[in-house]
Amino acid sequence: MSKPVVLITGALTGIGRATAIAFAQEGAQVVVSGRREEVGQALATELRALGAEAEFIRTDVRVDDEVRDLVDRTVARFGRLDVAVNNAGTEGTPGPVAEQTGDSYGSVFDTNVLGTVLSMKHEMRVMQRQGSGSIVNLSSTMGHKGAPGASIYTASKHAVEGLTKAAALEGAGSNVRVNAVAPGPVETAMLNRFTGTSERKAGLIGGVPMKRAGRPEEVAQAVVFMASEKASFITGQILSVDGGKSAG
Repeated sequence: MSKPVVLITGALTGIGRATAIAFAQEGAQVVVSGRREEVGQALATELRALGAEAEFIRTDVRVDDEVRDLVDRTVARFGRLDVAVNNAGTEGTPGPVAEQTGDSYGSVFDTNVLGTVLSMKHEMRVMQRQGSGSIVNLSSTMGHKGAPGASIYTASKHAVEGLTKAAALEGAGSNVRVNAVAPGPVETAMLNRFTGTSERKAGLIGGVPMKRAGRPEEVAQAVVFMASEKASFITGQILSVDGGKSAG
């Protein structure tokens, strides 16, 4: 399909923003979503300047009715849904598991896990009906490795990878592929919040065999590949984009 219809949640910053730009540069029709109206409308304008048809739809992925509306409005606008990138996520409050609370658990799982469940629920509804589609969830190296001081975030991304594999099996018979991309440390505001200090950030990046953080654009290109027909026989897989961090 020359101009696929692409929906991206959590598209206003970091990896989500870079992914929206990458798809726009590929000529896709792009719907971006997030919770900040002014920032979202500015991004849609920027994508149109790149030559893409683009819309912003304000959405809180934690709310079923809002996600349903997001998907239905995307289909009403463009006629179909070919690619969905479920990027909305939060790092929560890092710290030892002994310091975590029900609130700290809920703040992370409601976005990272429930948000992914609700997004896939409505994306799969459309894609299975049309007989094609590709979903790419955003995980992390912490989705398949442990990380001290990040127990809740780590658990949430393990859940995303499990959801990805289960949904891939459910969608395979309808030609709907479901995969995940798992970045390592990437130069984003989230990484800065997560590490807290320049020393901690340097220590985390020092554990990357390539001895640098990734760029959002590098992750975005991996997402574009996994969503494309170049990956047409790949489903239920987790693609690590982490400079070798998960290899050891």
